[in-house]
Amino acid sequence: MMIEYRQAAIEDAERLIEIYNAAFYDDYLRYGSCPGYGKTKEMMEASIRRYPKYIILCDHELVGCVSYTKLHEGIYEIGCLCIVPAYQGKGIGTQAIRFIKTLIDDWKKLTLVTPISKKQNVKFYTEKCGFHIVSTERAGNAELARFILER
Repeated sequence: MMIEYRQAAIEDAERLIEIYNAAFYDDYLRYGSCPGYGKTKEMMEASIRRYPKYIILCDHELVGCVSYTKLHEGIYEIGCLCIVPAYQGKGIGTQAIRFIKTLIDDWKKLTLVTPISKKQNVKFYTEKCGFHIVSTERAGNAELARFILER
């Protein structure tokens, strides 16, 4: 299994929508809404312009995306890490976090949010990636956990 990353371009918007929709469909059904699900082409294009996004390829097939944004000096938020369901549980997400840690050489803290009720996400970020939960917050019907990884 060969994993590669390439920076997303505006031309990737429709394919990224497909990846996001596949990855976040269950969250949309479970919570009634999901910020990663159902984006329009214009919304995705704006997101690509605003946040660095990296397409994840497995054996040359687009299987996911990871994005980040700088919050403050040395502090970055992982805005999205999504893998299409058929490729989840294969270590691709763990490798994507490692990729982001090498890509952003001045990071001191990485942060992200995910629904606290998604036990597999909580286990992934804490056990596989080394994050810890520092707080909870609410977004619509979902209670979110705020995770932080410090260097």
